[in-house]
Amino acid sequence: MLYVVPADHQPHGFELKLATRLFLSSPESNDLHRVLVDLAAIARDNITRAARAGRRWDPLGPENSLVNGGDMALPSSARYVGVAVTTLDSEMGPWYQVARQIRDQPLGGRMSMFDLRGQCYALLTDGTALYVDQNRNRSIGDTGIRCSKTLDPDRATYHNRYANLTEQGDDNTRQMWAQLDVLHGVLTDHLPAWRPA
Repeated sequence: MLYVVPADHQPHGFELKLATRLFLSSPESNDLHRVLVDLAAIARDNITRAARAGRRWDPLGPENSLVNGGDMALPSSARYVGVAVTTLDSEMGPWYQVARQIRDQPLGGRMSMFDLRGQCYALLTDGTALYVDQNRNRSIGDTGIRCSKTLDPDRATYHNRYANLTEQGDDNTRQMWAQLDVLHGVLTDHLPAWRPA
């Protein structure tokens, strides 16, 4: 979960904070789509349960926390700005299969642990979708960052081939975006969002 807090010492007047939930490798966590479905259901249940008790649920806890790491103690001025998910799965396959290939290759093989690519998908409250691919083999000039909105404020008007980022990719990727959007919607409806000045 992505939050911002006011910070006069920062160039834009705020600081980004991350509250995280780490999943260790297990059959339950190997299916990213299922993890996102489950997190959205847990968030909905916690919101409903807290409302019945006359309280407001806070995903940072201490009761029924949705996170287990990162910036878990934020000031009351913190505002939700989005949700992100990272994975070591890639087009090469699930991370555990790629890791096994690296481990089982002959000594001096062409792959190393650096071939375990990290990927990040994020949805922000301003409608931005962001994808980051940590691929050491990408071509020169490719940053690995895809964004539905311009990352260069000086070039506000140009053709962006990633404007519909969440509709691109294979079926699994589009389903993952859809489930991330469901979780984001639950959190956006419930949490006070940041409004730029």
